[in-house]
Amino acid sequence: MDDVSPGDVSPLLDDLNPAQREAVSAPQGNMLVLAGAGSGKTRVLVHRIAWLMQVERLSPYAILAVTFTNKAAREMRTRLEALLGLSLRNIWVGTFHSIAHRLLRTHWQDARLPQHFQIIDSDDQLRLVKRLLKDHGIDDERYPPRQVQYFISGCKEEGLRPHQVQTHGDAYLGQMVELYERYQLTCERGGLVDFGELLLRSLELLRDNPRLLAHYRERFAHLLVDEFQDTNTLQYAWLKLLAGEQAGVTVVGDDDQSIYGWRGARVENIRRFEQEFKNTHTVRLEQNYRSTSAILDAANALISHNAGRMGKELWTAGVKGEPISVYAGFNDLDEARFIVDTIREKVDEGFHRREIAILYRSNAQSRVLEETLIRQGMPYRIYGGQRFYERLEIKNALAYLRLLLNRDDDASLERVINVPARGIGTRTVEILRERARSQGVSLWQALHDSVGDGTCKGRAGNALSAFANLIERLDNDTAGLRLHEIITHVNEISGLIDHHRNEKGEKGQARVENLEELVNAARAFTQGETPLMQEAGEGAAALEPFLAEAALNAGDHEADEFEDCVQLMTLHSAKGLEFPVVFIAGVEEGLFPHKMSMEEPGRLEEERRLCYVGVTRAMHKLYLTYAELRRLHGKETFQRASRFLRELPEELLEEVRLRGQISRPVTAARSSRGLAQQESVTAGDGLPTLSLGQRVSHPLFGEGVILNAEGQGERARVQVSFEGEGDKWLVLGFAKLTPL
Repeated sequence: MDDVSPGDVSPLLDDLNPAQREAVSAPQGNMLVLAGAGSGKTRVLVHRIAWLMQVERLSPYAILAVTFTNKAAREMRTRLEALLGLSLRNIWVGTFHSIAHRLLRTHWQDARLPQHFQIIDSDDQLRLVKRLLKDHGIDDERYPPRQVQYFISGCKEEGLRPHQVQTHGDAYLGQMVELYERYQLTCERGGLVDFGELLLRSLELLRDNPRLLAHYRERFAHLLVDEFQDTNTLQYAWLKLLAGEQAGVTVVGDDDQSIYGWRGARVENIRRFEQEFKNTHTVRLEQNYRSTSAILDAANALISHNAGRMGKELWTAGVKGEPISVYAGFNDLDEARFIVDTIREKVDEGFHRREIAILYRSNAQSRVLEETLIRQGMPYRIYGGQRFYERLEIKNALAYLRLLLNRDDDASLERVINVPARGIGTRTVEILRERARSQGVSLWQALHDSVGDGTCKGRAGNALSAFANLIERLDNDTAGLRLHEIITHVNEISGLIDHHRNEKGEKGQARVENLEELVNAARAFTQGETPLMQEAGEGAAALEPFLAEAALNAGDHEADEFEDCVQLMTLHSAKGLEFPVVFIAGVEEGLFPHKMSMEEPGRLEEERRLCYVGVTRAMHKLYLTYAELRRLHGKETFQRASRFLRELPEELLEEVRLRGQISRPVTAARSSRGLAQQESVTAGDGLPTLSLGQRVSHPLFGEGVILNAEGQGERARVQVSFEGEGDKWLVLGFAKLTPL
């Protein structure tokens, strides 16, 4: 560095704070940069690479930078080229998988691969597993294809080949290992490489070829890794092997933002880096450039409840900012209305809708929020996911329900004829399709005809008969049931619930929760919370209008890509993003932290880290909301505020109370707070004013007594206790209540 003038390096250090400068200009050895949320870590990484090239005189080809997403890799390369003013096409910047792929393409013979090997994605991998099970006559109910797929991928992420997996005499595990072995042989024969294989094969390539390993160790003088807290066992081993004893390694990450343990990430990797990489220099980036100090103080207090942290305190030179607003809705509908009404106020204050995000722990929570946004004409987009009624499991459940009403619904029949898998292959479906076309009949009729005349016989014929019997049975079993009971029965007896419950991990759990939320949607529908319910009856009579409502909600309500719209997303999807205004909905025990976190060691701390990530997405204003009564798993349950709320300092919080003419009803959970109860309610437009304790009559539910009331005007609601029907919340504008 002695031969470099101050003018050469000053642009690399200009506008950096002291900690950032320390990280950028550190000597070439090993360095751990603990980068807090909003502390400018990408900038530090880019400037660090530029420093190594300009000051330490490393060739661009001697640097390897690893990211977790292609988007992050592109951003790093673009910013680096802009900073240095030159093209860096051949610099090794990419994801773990893309760099592994580059190694395997270059050294395909040493890797024992065909020259033109093919990469298969997750869907291709699942299809291959399904074919293996079928070809070897293995019961796909006892060994669900997705579970086999997760097992294989999980083994590879741990760096394990089939012969290295310990079964300890367990027959089930032994069968899984055998399937893994057969899967691997099939891939070898076909020249197929899945994502897990890319990294494992490249690790083996370097490990088993000392000459090659020596070449790359000599070539890469410095390795840099972004989001290091998200590395899994295999990625960590790959990095250690490639770095050896000589290369300098810079890793950037935040143990407080490690939220992907459920997909293999090991927070221990960042915690043991200092012990396993010699003479590590640690730098903490704690100055935050995103959020107000009120938000940061809350985040620091929250995360301090986790044990074993590496330790850092976020701070800002900016303003204190507004306190965090906490709203307790009496149920999830009230919570959603509060959020959307507040968003409207924020827009009136001058915020763009795209500057506002609603975050939630469970995908299923989006349904109530989406419907409220749609009713109020508020444009929105689901970031990193699908709208509720477009999700695969919901579309499958609705297809079964449509078949109950209309067996000749070809699209619905074709969608679920083999979901869950029941041995009806694409060739069998094609036979039905050809017969239906040639004879001008529905697929349902073609199915019966093909089984009847023996066109489809043997295993295929039996499977078709079983499917037809299932639909008839569902129809018969649900006669006389209420709408939500019909949907519960169909979800269970069709096998959809068990099918997704057998998927390991968050995705399967999310699908089950979405199916349960569909039951909640049916309850809400029959309680008069939608105009289409005005003319509907109960039970099967309500199914057709409910399906119409679902179709309307699945229509083109989502905003165009470039339209100014509210952003909805899960907390996991929000990582790396920031918004001036953030709502975190459903901050309740059992929902957030999720009930599953209570069952596995370490999961509760990961849930707290997830909450920390959510809080630190907010730049200016943060709202935390929860419902005292929520429909969960098909029934209404009283909820307790999350422990995460209780872990926030009271002086940073303000409780929001409803404004104007609206007052909250007293519930069992609230009566001790001394809040006033609303005595009467009117919807206007000539409709009668109703009072608490008044007897009323409903055309469907019969006679009942008003227990609670909320609001005034067309959206006013009352809770009525009906004889034989229980308590229901009804919207006065179209509930057709008659005072007695």
